[in-house]
Amino acid sequence: MSHHPDSIAPHGGMLINRICSPEQKAHFLDQANHLPRVTLDERALSDLQLIAIGGFSPLTGFMAKADYDSVVNTMHLANGLPWSIPITLPVASDLAASFSLGSNIRLDDPSGQFVGVLHLSEKYPYDKLHEALHVYRTNEEKHPGVNVLYNQGEINLAGEVWLLERHPHPYFPTYQIDPVESRALFRDKGWKTIVGFQTRNPIHRAHEYIIKCALETVDGLFLHPLVGATKSDDIPADVRMRCYEILLERYFPHERVILAINPAAMRYAGPREAIFHALVRKNYGCTHFIVGRDHAGVGDYYGTYDAQYIFDEFEPGELGIQPMKFEHAFYCKRTGQMATTKTSPSEPEERVHLSGTKVREMLRRGELPPPEFSRPEVAAELARAMQITVGV
Repeated sequence: MSHHPDSIAPHGGMLINRICSPEQKAHFLDQANHLPRVTLDERALSDLQLIAIGGFSPLTGFMAKADYDSVVNTMHLANGLPWSIPITLPVASDLAASFSLGSNIRLDDPSGQFVGVLHLSEKYPYDKLHEALHVYRTNEEKHPGVNVLYNQGEINLAGEVWLLERHPHPYFPTYQIDPVESRALFRDKGWKTIVGFQTRNPIHRAHEYIIKCALETVDGLFLHPLVGATKSDDIPADVRMRCYEILLERYFPHERVILAINPAAMRYAGPREAIFHALVRKNYGCTHFIVGRDHAGVGDYYGTYDAQYIFDEFEPGELGIQPMKFEHAFYCKRTGQMATTKTSPSEPEERVHLSGTKVREMLRRGELPPPEFSRPEVAAELARAMQITVGV
């Protein structure tokens, strides 16, 4: 193991670890049947795991009111550190009323398994409409993030957490590379600059182009697809992972890419989530982060490049990770290659623009996306998977 320092410090300066030691775990298991309990939904379970592994450093638990208010209103924690998304544990008010401050609460996963403990330091009501308008920039119930917010409990429980045990991922154990490991891998490879790429869609030619542009200027790529909860019409994680594997196998230099899963849930908060995605990748050891067109957006809620402009609302160096901003790429018929308006002299009619949404529609109709849009092996894999699910 080499000993030169990591090229970037975790957010707040220290990588948080809230995974129980064997002694702590035994102690909590002894108490298991006597503790009051909360059942976590899929998103809260993801949040618990990310806090525990340091992905959400400097958070050590679910947010207290001072941090919650500060994050919603100013995109900073109460101590002044940038943070853009509230990480909370909301429950129904009657349940909250039954818990006493200073007690430990048993956290169960959706199937009822005991997975963690919350030391309850605070419980507080919050304004859902205010959170919706600030975090999601809309109060419309059909926005998937706002919908979750409106349907969750009225009282936030706050306090430090412990994860009983870090289990291998049920579907992608070899790609579960937590921040401690990703940082060690970057050190071992001698990478000083690492660009992170967030995705919840299969990578098409436009993504591939911007990733490779970024890869021309840094030492390595951390391809970090999100595999937590997503919308029902997003392409399933197992299909996406096979697409990434095919693409990396055929079209990328193996020594310069690490594929790992991000266990987070999507919030579809657009610009605010772009900041959040960058800070999480900083904790994994990335020095740079790609921000493309409509990052983490949904529908028409956000302007095409709002997620890029929001980075300018922070002081230079304040975030501690460098955004790499890219325009929407397209296949340019005139130059015969992928390009953006920054590099292509073409007229609009010479540009082949395709979105993830259009690809899903084509696949549902049983059509293969054209090679200008999708690598043929990836298109074939998507078609195969989609036909199984839609019964074509």
